[in-house]
Amino acid sequence: MVGITERKKIFVNFAGMKKSFAARGAGGSSPWRWIPTLYVAEGLPYFAVNTLTALMYVNLGLSKAEMAFYTGWLYLPWVIKPFWSPFVDLFSTKRSWTILMELLMALCMAAVAFALPGSAWLSLTLAAFWLMAFFSATHDIAADGYYMLELDPKRQAAYVGLRSTFYRLASVLGQGGLVIMAGKLEEAWGDVPKAWGTTFAALSALFLLITVYHSFFMPRAPLDRPVPGVTAKNILQDFGMTFVTFFRKPGIWIALTFMLLYRLPEALCIKLIQPFLVDDRALGGLGLSTARVGVANGTVGVIALLAGGIIGGLAIARGGLRRWIWPMALALTLPCFLYCLLAMSQPQSFLTVCTAIGIEQFGYGFGFTAYMLYLMYFSQGEAQTSHYAFCTAFMAIGMMLPGMAAGWIFEQVERLGLFGSTGYAGFFWIVMLACLATFLAVALARPGMKRA
Repeated sequence: MVGITERKKIFVNFAGMKKSFAARGAGGSSPWRWIPTLYVAEGLPYFAVNTLTALMYVNLGLSKAEMAFYTGWLYLPWVIKPFWSPFVDLFSTKRSWTILMELLMALCMAAVAFALPGSAWLSLTLAAFWLMAFFSATHDIAADGYYMLELDPKRQAAYVGLRSTFYRLASVLGQGGLVIMAGKLEEAWGDVPKAWGTTFAALSALFLLITVYHSFFMPRAPLDRPVPGVTAKNILQDFGMTFVTFFRKPGIWIALTFMLLYRLPEALCIKLIQPFLVDDRALGGLGLSTARVGVANGTVGVIALLAGGIIGGLAIARGGLRRWIWPMALALTLPCFLYCLLAMSQPQSFLTVCTAIGIEQFGYGFGFTAYMLYLMYFSQGEAQTSHYAFCTAFMAIGMMLPGMAAGWIFEQVERLGLFGSTGYAGFFWIVMLACLATFLAVALARPGMKRA
């Protein structure tokens, strides 16, 4: 039997090991312990708020116009994120902010699960999703800041691939796995609110586990502390100067035109694609089950999107942005024609649907590479980080406003019978017309782009 002295030594040694493990800063704990879970936690709420909500609300009986308008507002926290991101530096640590946001997001997901069966489900779930979006945007700020503080520049570069891989995995889980789960539960129970409530309850449980895991396994970075000497007044003054210098950059109005219009076809499509896939064939949709939408759009589509992004990056690395911008713009826009064909022919073959979605998403991933690189190039110079944050805010505006109007446009096209007998066929022809805005943006911006 172990004596009191021996037990005391074991306890002291265990406590010392735990304290040492928890306190290890940069270079101590392996990034493999926390980067995968951190970036899954960063991606899942984003896709839950901006993708799952569209399908869930349509399945719950909301009209296309209401769904697009209400869920479009959920994008707002990512639009205004640059306005409050500096204040995260004033209080506590990035690690504490990250863990707190994960806990709050878990509570919001649980609130969605509890609200769905009730009579006030719409207002309560929208409130929960908006809070989740705000917490998710704040989590982005804290998590990315923690990554840069915990790892030195050499290790930041070494682990950037791991970081992006698990963010992309979150995309597959969010748009594929969770949708498949909700669809299977819908089929098994025949109860849409219960199926989606259970899905969000499971997601909430996952985030509680991630919160607990990170409280133990995210190391405490020595540099992760409030910035000394920084006050709210200083932040506001610096923000004002950065805002002014951003709008004084050469070519700013052409750049803003590019940021707002390059992705216009996608911004219109994104809120209506999933409703199109699940709507009854008599209504112009493809009549897929929710689970099959998870496979087609959330799995096949996401994998094709990632492949297009990788190949796009390799192409630009060899030829430069100026050389590839037109091929990438065409790849981003012309495959939208496949949705016109799907809407007009309404094929029975699930393989045909998956193939069309895969081609369209591959083209989008390939074309989106040019957009992100343009934002990086335009942000270069004084206050590069802050200017890039402004660029991403305008990117978010370019997605939010057309997305909010997409449902109303669909209903007007359907009411007037434009471009065909069904609303979806007409709507996707409107999307094809919107491709002209992309071409205009490229024509204006290309002369100022770098050759390599």
